[in-house]
Amino acid sequence: MNILVLTAVRLFGDGLGTSLSSRHGLSVVAVVNDLASLRDHLSRAKADAVLVDVTQGVNLFDMRSIAAQWPDVPLVALGLYERKQDVIMCGRAGFAGYVSRDASLDRLCESVNEIVTGRLSCPPEISGGLLRALFRENERAVETDLDLALTRRESEVLELIGHGLSNKEIGDQLCLSVATVKHHVHHVLEKLKLPRRAQAMRKIRDAPWLGQTSVSGRKS
Repeated sequence: MNILVLTAVRLFGDGLGTSLSSRHGLSVVAVVNDLASLRDHLSRAKADAVLVDVTQGVNLFDMRSIAAQWPDVPLVALGLYERKQDVIMCGRAGFAGYVSRDASLDRLCESVNEIVTGRLSCPPEISGGLLRALFRENERAVETDLDLALTRRESEVLELIGHGLSNKEIGDQLCLSVATVKHHVHHVLEKLKLPRRAQAMRKIRDAPWLGQTSVSGRKS
């Protein structure tokens, strides 16, 4: 099994790579410390899984784009706090599974094998939380499809709001006038039923999939 490791801590990555490669059937083909390097390796070589060190924080927008571009390569959140909200957020960002912070190396190897084969084991309270989250998300998805679908441009604006950009900075990024950006921000807040920009920023950070809800074929 070929594994890629993404971590900002080189010492940790090198140690983990050596430990995993010593296990029968496992081979760490590369340890990378940024998304550009990860994309490069995924485009050039076969990988069966990507271990992503989340202890230093990761950009969920970027991880979701990786998951969308390489859907057959499961992303595994490494070092996750085993809390319902954290697990749910990782699932929505495209992760196929996780390994908790207190897991041993043996448990890590077992979990990677389970995830690659399409299985995921987790405590009952986490499983229950996932099912309830799916139910609530289904209700929200129906409402979004009917009433709140964002255009492609609105999704782009919302994503940049989540990164903390001002209207002028968003305009520079998207080649739009400030007046046009204000127009889009107004419609985004209206569709999400939020009174203030700061609330939109928190919402997109907590729910990064909203930046991916643009409707195919619609004009901005």
